[in-house]
Amino acid sequence: MLTPELIQSRQNRLSIILENSPFQAAAFNPGPTMTYLTGLHFHLMERPIVLMVSPGKTPCLVLPELETAKLEGLTFQVRAFPYPENPRDWIAAFQGAANSLGLEGSQVGVEANHMRVLELRFLEESAAGAQFLPADGALSGLRLHKDPVEADSMRSAATVAQEALKAALPKVRYGMTERELASELVVQLLLNGSDPRMPFSPIVSAGPNSANPHASPSDRPLAQGDLLLFDWGAGVNGYVSDITRTFALGEVDPELSHIAEVVAAANQAAREAAGPGVPMSAVDRAAREVIQAAGYAHFFTHRTGHGLGMEGHEEPYIRADNDQPMEPGMTFTIEPGVYLPGRGGVRIEDDVMVTENGIESFSDLGRELVRLL
Repeated sequence: MLTPELIQSRQNRLSIILENSPFQAAAFNPGPTMTYLTGLHFHLMERPIVLMVSPGKTPCLVLPELETAKLEGLTFQVRAFPYPENPRDWIAAFQGAANSLGLEGSQVGVEANHMRVLELRFLEESAAGAQFLPADGALSGLRLHKDPVEADSMRSAATVAQEALKAALPKVRYGMTERELASELVVQLLLNGSDPRMPFSPIVSAGPNSANPHASPSDRPLAQGDLLLFDWGAGVNGYVSDITRTFALGEVDPELSHIAEVVAAANQAAREAAGPGVPMSAVDRAAREVIQAAGYAHFFTHRTGHGLGMEGHEEPYIRADNDQPMEPGMTFTIEPGVYLPGRGGVRIEDDVMVTENGIESFSDLGRELVRLL
């Protein structure tokens, strides 16, 4: 449960980050970080919404008048600056918030991956001489370590995703299309308890399409001898899962069976390598060495994993050039893959969290190549 104490601790942590950075304040538009700091849920639309935070001062929220009902019963202090429908009146709300925080001439951090030009232009006009600069480096640590409430939601998201796939697999039949199967998986995700907002639209790719790591479900019918790859996730309480498993439709080419064994071994090696104090690069290397030893180095074309939480992709990133040490509470995927163009691909992806002694895998669905038909 998101308690007032937890909200306050998150805002306090942001203040400490800002005090140890070049930024005097930070501004957020609707997205994971705004929700993380406030518990409030807004969506991006044609009306701008911005949360402005400066250490030692009451946070300010610019929002449309029609959204002010969401502020009833808040357990923390926030100064609201609502504006009416006429766009000519919007800048006054931004100026009121900027003046309240004394942003004139300040350096204000924004999230480059989330801040839109719409909000940015209002911010720039609201505070004379202020610079609104990317602060992703400084802010990256804010949501990096998951607390017990977040971890519980992520465990649930993995469980929901796995139960949904188990419910969808009996529907698999030759002749149905990837798109039809993906639709069935979405239905099962909702029936099994996923939030309507999922991390991404499920990837269901078969045969040659499974060799494309980010394929979109197509109208290609499933056929005997296909590898069938599912990359899917659920949302629970705003936190997501991201899992990949690969199956066989009937008898598959022996080499395709072999790469499934190689990828499973690479996944296991990476999971065994992960733990507190271990560089991210070492986990990537553990997976890559298994695949290289099997002769498929050129067919493993992406990093070994990415952070996971309120977003499907966030810090940290498990790649060869990232020597950041793992710390308890960090959550990320481990997802090696081998993709043979024109033939098929295998990826096995798990969601894990660093603990004091190693890692916990939120996903535990079998990793072997199971024949479905």
